[in-house]
Amino acid sequence: MDLKNLLNREQYEAVAAVDGPLLILAGAGSGKTRVLTYRVAHMIKDLNIYPSKILAITFTNKAAGEMKDRIKELVGDEVEGMWISTFHSSCVRILRREIDKLGYNKNFAIYDSYDQKVLIKQCMEELNINDKDITDREIINKISGQKDILVSPEQFKRENEGNFRINKIADVYLLYQKKLKDNNALDFDDLIYKTVQLFKEHPDVLEFYQRKFEYIMVDEYQDTNRSQYEFVKLLAQGHKNICVVGDDDQCIYAWRGADVRNILDFEQDYPNAKVIKLEQNYRSKGNILKAANDVISNNSNRKKKVLRTESENGDKIKLYRAYSDLEEGRYVAFKIRDMVNRDEKRQYKDFAVLYRTNAQSRIFEDAFMKSNIPYRIIGGLKFYDRKEIKDIMAYLKFINNPLDDISLRRIINVPKRNIGDSTVQKIQGFANSMEESLYNVILDVDEVSNLSKRSINSIKKFVSIINSFIKSRDKIPVSSLIREILDITGYLDELKDSKEADSISRVENLKELVSAASEFETTSEDTSLSAFLEKVTLVSDIDNFDDNADSVVLMTVHSAKGLEFPVVFMVGMENGIFPGMQSLDSAKEMEESRRLCYVGITRAKEQLYMTSAETRRVFGRTVSYQQSDFVDEISRELKEYDTVKENNINSYSNRVLNNNAFLWKKKAVSSNLSEAAGISAERDVPGDKYLKPEGIKEGIKVRHSKFGVGTIVSISKSGSDIKLTIVFDKMGIKNLMYGIVPLEAV
Repeated sequence: MDLKNLLNREQYEAVAAVDGPLLILAGAGSGKTRVLTYRVAHMIKDLNIYPSKILAITFTNKAAGEMKDRIKELVGDEVEGMWISTFHSSCVRILRREIDKLGYNKNFAIYDSYDQKVLIKQCMEELNINDKDITDREIINKISGQKDILVSPEQFKRENEGNFRINKIADVYLLYQKKLKDNNALDFDDLIYKTVQLFKEHPDVLEFYQRKFEYIMVDEYQDTNRSQYEFVKLLAQGHKNICVVGDDDQCIYAWRGADVRNILDFEQDYPNAKVIKLEQNYRSKGNILKAANDVISNNSNRKKKVLRTESENGDKIKLYRAYSDLEEGRYVAFKIRDMVNRDEKRQYKDFAVLYRTNAQSRIFEDAFMKSNIPYRIIGGLKFYDRKEIKDIMAYLKFINNPLDDISLRRIINVPKRNIGDSTVQKIQGFANSMEESLYNVILDVDEVSNLSKRSINSIKKFVSIINSFIKSRDKIPVSSLIREILDITGYLDELKDSKEADSISRVENLKELVSAASEFETTSEDTSLSAFLEKVTLVSDIDNFDDNADSVVLMTVHSAKGLEFPVVFMVGMENGIFPGMQSLDSAKEMEESRRLCYVGITRAKEQLYMTSAETRRVFGRTVSYQQSDFVDEISRELKEYDTVKENNINSYSNRVLNNNAFLWKKKAVSSNLSEAAGISAERDVPGDKYLKPEGIKEGIKVRHSKFGVGTIVSISKSGSDIKLTIVFDKMGIKNLMYGIVPLEAV
């Protein structure tokens, strides 16, 4: 391959540096995937390195799939011999071969968040822990955090015996791990935790994989936590041919354990490391990159680099300060619709609305629905989180691993088959006393005392059905097994006969599950039930992102990492929202928020909008935040306020509402409105020139400090305040809260 003509100077240098430790600091949009794929191709084609000696680790299945496809284009089918997968998938692959050394069966189940929560609740119940004192969510987060830093339940217990509250959580951790093992199951965090444990307790296993993987590459290294860091470090000890790619400026997952020190301290871990910076950006226009550089340069805890581009400067960053969060939503809808209407090349899929928290989506969903703008949310309820899907997946999990008590308890009476909770409790109690799994007990259900004949017969029928599925498991494809479950259990018939409003969509979801299994069978080498369950369990939101769907994307900035869009709206850019309140009180948190802002800015290819609101509803009350410090950090010459007039937005919204047959009705307003709203005439107002509550009337003229002179056209009660609709002479219609905004009587 003629690499020098295919890559820029820094990219070529990174591709050619194969032996020894290498740190590639890859700025946003600098072509790191191109570097990784050409690096692998160079190793296989030019250096004749066996593909099986190369391990490439990514953070998402989507990224792994894209990398594999691109390498295949360069080297052909030889790519099938190397491992290209996520951390979790790589560890599952190792554990399927080796976990018996830790006392588990190789057909272990992988518990998702639902299964994990059920098991934690069982532990809390057995330990008499009231969820009003310690919530299951707190316990799950604490246990997950301990696994991330490789702290065992025994160590956690020893370290916290003097702390009553944490000691209780340690008791749950101990019991939880025991129950996981009894169920022959691992949770998501265990996949890496147990692999590291395996390597440390069985040096022969570690040595085997060190010999196998002479060359290791890790993408998004800045996002690694302690357990992932340790996993990579152990594997790399053999040959030290480790290449990590990442950007400390894009480390935005500290809240889930990512440690930016892993990438910042790489040269301390590997003193002979070579460091190459990729600073040439191929994604964004010049002004967008300059704005990103302006913001991130305010962080002190970083490797210095400056993004550059040969692209033109493009438009300035457009700022918009709405009066309210509702107006902010209308503005974004107006701009998107206007750009699509004016530019034949613009499509809805060119736009992304990025916010800091999922809760912010509602305002924009409402605005888009009223404007007939197609949209989709990344990070909402996942397909595999729907009840009917989880029910059938529980059948599949149990068929694959009959020791899985959690899945068995979910399906034993679904659909209803006269096996009530009290019956299950009796069986569970018997199983606990005998230290047996639930399945072993129900195989000999006659041995369980105090069960009715009806319950025993129902259980025997259930066992017969399950055993038939277990016999079919290895004889028929997964898609056929799902159809068999839906048919024989009567699950599908029950839904079809249901009068519930969502029954039709639930049936459609189950059909989609069969389709997913069929697709899996045609695209996967390993088409076993275990492989299907692994694929489903390890899927993430971003893996399902469809580039071709013509709709505006709404998502958090965290979810947007790795994606790019021609036009990006970063919304809620206010101190208290972005950055959040916690960040304003902590320098470390502020640096994390600034990195998040940097990631958001660099998602934009051509145009960037940053919007905020003077007032918004937060937890049911109206608040007012100043514009984000991050916006202020952008140089003045790079940004400008959008000159669109508010009355254009309002008249546009009204046209849309009328076209959609929204009916506006006037409501009678009490003449004694100030009293009804609980606002006293003696209320403290700043000076005689300001409007008093008793002076509020329709038709009077008022003056606002920003919007100028206007006429009150409508008055209504809003909680303990008064909502005023005012037509301003130059700024159009505004809805203002009397208690928040001082108005002068004209």
